[in-house]
Amino acid sequence: MLRITEIKLPIENAQSLIHQTDEIKAALLKRLEIVESDLIHFEIFKRGVDARKSHAILYVYSLDVEVKNEEKILAKFRKDAHIKPAPDTSYKFVATTEVAPLTRPVIVGFGPAGIFAALILAQAGFKPIVLERGKEVRKRTQDTWGLWRKSTLNPESNVQFGEGGAGTFSDGKLYSQIKDPKHYGRKVIQEFVKAGAPEEIMYVSHPHIGTFRLVGMVEEMRKTITELGGEIRFESRVDDIEIVNNQVQAVVLQTGERLATNHLVLAVGHSARDTFEMVHKRGIYIEAKPFSIGFRIEHPQSIIDKARYGKSYSEDLLTKLGAADYKLVHHAKNGRSVYSFCMCPGGTVVAAASEPNRVVTNGMSQYSRNERNANAGIVVGITPEQDYPGHPLAGMELQRQLESQAFIAGGSNYEAPGQLIGDFLQNKPSTQFGEVTPSYKPGVHLTNLASVLPEFAISAIREAIPEFAKQVKGFDLADGVLTGVETRTSSPIRIKRDDDSLESINTKGLYPCGEGAGYAGGILSAGVDGIKVAEAVALSIINAG
Repeated sequence: MLRITEIKLPIENAQSLIHQTDEIKAALLKRLEIVESDLIHFEIFKRGVDARKSHAILYVYSLDVEVKNEEKILAKFRKDAHIKPAPDTSYKFVATTEVAPLTRPVIVGFGPAGIFAALILAQAGFKPIVLERGKEVRKRTQDTWGLWRKSTLNPESNVQFGEGGAGTFSDGKLYSQIKDPKHYGRKVIQEFVKAGAPEEIMYVSHPHIGTFRLVGMVEEMRKTITELGGEIRFESRVDDIEIVNNQVQAVVLQTGERLATNHLVLAVGHSARDTFEMVHKRGIYIEAKPFSIGFRIEHPQSIIDKARYGKSYSEDLLTKLGAADYKLVHHAKNGRSVYSFCMCPGGTVVAAASEPNRVVTNGMSQYSRNERNANAGIVVGITPEQDYPGHPLAGMELQRQLESQAFIAGGSNYEAPGQLIGDFLQNKPSTQFGEVTPSYKPGVHLTNLASVLPEFAISAIREAIPEFAKQVKGFDLADGVLTGVETRTSSPIRIKRDDDSLESINTKGLYPCGEGAGYAGGILSAGVDGIKVAEAVALSIINAG
């Protein structure tokens, strides 16, 4: 098998997002200087977009190709960096067993990290037990809508807690900048496709799924895990961990039930604050880590599309490339970095609170990305050393403080405080909406956001927005809307683990995993971390005999 890269074709020859089979084949035959009878098979490994010339936007393909006389072709093109043997990206289990251990591995949390830790262990024969504090995904969805439609928060079943994790109510982005030499990300994507995701996520450069599709996929993956002997318990919050001589012995549920285990995967999300408090109380090593705070910003999606696609903008182009996105960074004069976070083209701003009397925002898109507004977090980086020194949980307490302030500023009814961009830049309260109708439910209460975040963050964001407008025309639209607060960009803590065994540095048998533990940031990276930790657990069980 050969990997051929940098096959470029004009997008106007493509139909929507469907690849250009005949055109690709013709370009491939020309590139390899072969006839059609020499080509056995080809498939798309990756497809990107080259939009550097707005008048001539191209699809850029990487192809895996099976041909006759492969060695002859490799010799002919030995100096060509774009024609090489295809690497083996198939997943290989590091350990398997025919007989599950008597003391089964336990996974706490059933978000992306927990799902993939459970899936790999189940596929390898270890029959894990999963404990999820929230509800199964469809019941959880009903509870989430309860907050959005009726301002009723269920602290155990919401955007943060429940089957699928926080990523279920997001844009469903499936790309990451993590280093992945063992191609674990490919395994994650393949399992998603098996569970019902569109096959195009295997090759598009910035794949995403969207909330509605994620719901069915999560259910299908749960079914696979249980069919392989895994056990998944919902509404099963872990309130304590028994540790003897620095070794995990058991977990204790909120019901008082004790479940023995020597291999505990802690795959809670970044909002499991009571779990963080329990972990710290038990003496498990935990440290504060940097995260970011800010607002959600909304513009008409059409403004972003026209700014990003330039002279090539057309309805036909949108059907082929989809709603446009952006990624922006500004280094402010006060030393702070401001950047766009979790940009959701054609999406909505959602209520993401998990604790009573606090307001948190996040962004979400469906697969179609066809809502009227674009939104993204505009956030400022903060650090333990500079902003919340002295205690491992100080960043978490800062989050709580800011979310409580937002609750009050929004009217103390789960509406979010908001402000028009033009008024924010002039530091004056907003009194009525203009061109942009905010998408956040239960609703947006207009105010002055200057009181909601620390002054250094407000001044940095005020400086950044006009600078971002130099890159995305219209970004400083006066009628655009800022909604607060965005505080859960990543976990405020890290449960530090050994680089080799992936166990806690001071607690044997405890495997911190995923975003909540400080080792991932998004669906794909969390799934990859789940695979890594599952392998570490499997090897530990096998080596223990």
